[in-house]
Amino acid sequence: MIDGRRRRAGSESPDGSTRQPEGEGAPPPLGAESKREGRQGRGPGPFLARHGVTADQVTLAGLVLAAVTGAVIALGHLWIGVALVTAGGLMDTLDGSVAKAAGSSSRRGAFLDSVADRVADGFMFGGLAWYLAEGRTPAFALLPFAILAVGNVISYERAKAELLGWEAKGGLMERAERLIMLGVALAFNIVLIPLLSVLLALCVFTALQRFVKIWRQATAELRGEPLVSRRQPAALSNWRPAKVESRWIEWRQARAAGQSFDRAAARRARPRRRDTVPLSTRLRAVLASERVGASQRTARVSSRHRQRRSDKAASALSRRLGSGR
Repeated sequence: MIDGRRRRAGSESPDGSTRQPEGEGAPPPLGAESKREGRQGRGPGPFLARHGVTADQVTLAGLVLAAVTGAVIALGHLWIGVALVTAGGLMDTLDGSVAKAAGSSSRRGAFLDSVADRVADGFMFGGLAWYLAEGRTPAFALLPFAILAVGNVISYERAKAELLGWEAKGGLMERAERLIMLGVALAFNIVLIPLLSVLLALCVFTALQRFVKIWRQATAELRGEPLVSRRQPAALSNWRPAKVESRWIEWRQARAAGQSFDRAAARRARPRRRDTVPLSTRLRAVLASERVGASQRTARVSSRHRQRRSDKAASALSRRLGSGR
């Protein structure tokens, strides 16, 4: 999968606690099983998982395809290379879908996928460097190696930042965008060298972009400042997490703890949300605020109209005085 992100399916909850399996007697919601089967049975990933294909096999097949792509590009068949690069990009997204459908997502698979992505990049850009080395200007073969080096720096920045507890996602040219740009350069091989130069410049910009992002987080941590995103308003940090009151959630928690669940007692214990202020008082307050707002808007509009009329009268008087009438 692109950038080695094969998530673990359903092993942990968002707060870090391990989810407990449901009991055999847990009544599922009406139509939940059919909807789940319908979602899992669609797409090539579930199809391959049903036929016994594992995500690791898909990753290794993508690695072999990348080696074939590098050999084809080195031999000068650039249009075939475009098709193989496209197929390799689809393989990168397929292994995660197979792992999710089979329920076999793990950190081992993510490690294998990330290493395979780096080796696949080496095969493809190495084949392109071989092709350029046999051309009229062998010095152009340094461009693919430079792109490969900067791409590895981009991936390393993210891996090291996540290891240290920082966020390094995003960027202009991630691996998917680099593969797309490589396919475009192979398709329009008349301007292959300019497109590779643009790709190298964008990769350098992405590496600097991630470095600045990580450096800001490291500086804020060194100064003891909270790591709050600039786009997030300050008022959102004061919000408390939402709590959903549901008898179904309470039943599942009691089932996981091995306790019995009394629906009648839970219904009586739940406080009813009833405001102490009468409804008529609240309605009068709302209507009064609406009337005040309407009167203020009317006053503003009338003042603008009066100002416009006075301006028109003053301009007409000045024209008359100027004409001598």
